[in-house]
Amino acid sequence: MTRHALAVRHVAFEDLGILGPVLAEHGFEVELLDAGIDRITAERLREPELVVVLGGPIGVSDTAAYPFLAAERSGLATRMQAGHPTLGVCLGAQLMASALGATVESTGRTEIGYAPLTLTAEGRHSVLAPLDGVPVLHWHGDQFAIPAGARRLAETPGFPNQAFALGDALLGLQFHLEGDHTQIERWLIGHAHELASAGIDPVAVREDAARHGPRLADAARLVFDAWIDTALPAD
Repeated sequence: MTRHALAVRHVAFEDLGILGPVLAEHGFEVELLDAGIDRITAERLREPELVVVLGGPIGVSDTAAYPFLAAERSGLATRMQAGHPTLGVCLGAQLMASALGATVESTGRTEIGYAPLTLTAEGRHSVLAPLDGVPVLHWHGDQFAIPAGARRLAETPGFPNQAFALGDALLGLQFHLEGDHTQIERWLIGHAHELASAGIDPVAVREDAARHGPRLADAARLVFDAWIDTALPAD
């Protein structure tokens, strides 16, 4: 039986990546909404069996410049109050955290490139367990606080809150587990100005994608498989 998933995308090249084929393998047909173009309402976000909110180069508080963010946040709040399976990546995780009442703020610095996480004790016993010791793709400057009642799952030296889970159905990831290393050139081109401003050499990111990407892809699939099976157990 085909199941319905909805993905909210903020910039074209930050897409489902590795997650797309995993959803298909689990029987999901994915509907894609482009934020700022397609209308996003609480009804649209509440109805699907699974929702994924992807990343983007804007901040949760940028609602004056990007008014659609307010509708996303409100819709996510309605969905999460009902406990429906929801995955947020980077901006998506920040929107989830904000909708759950947690603070999201700029750090004034960036974390960009491939680097390992440190899993917390709870993280090592969570769906993120396959990521232990695996460099993941970071690309952010903002950070979220852990929402009330949620479990903190991972950290890095500069960003102590890298992932949270609330129950089995809600998962927020600050890092880009979905990022496909074979498509990294799209990121390097799309974020060229940010890389230059941060003094980050795209050659180094490209080389790290080739070095770490295949192992990360394998681990990411295990994480996504485990989360889907946990959030939406088979009848």
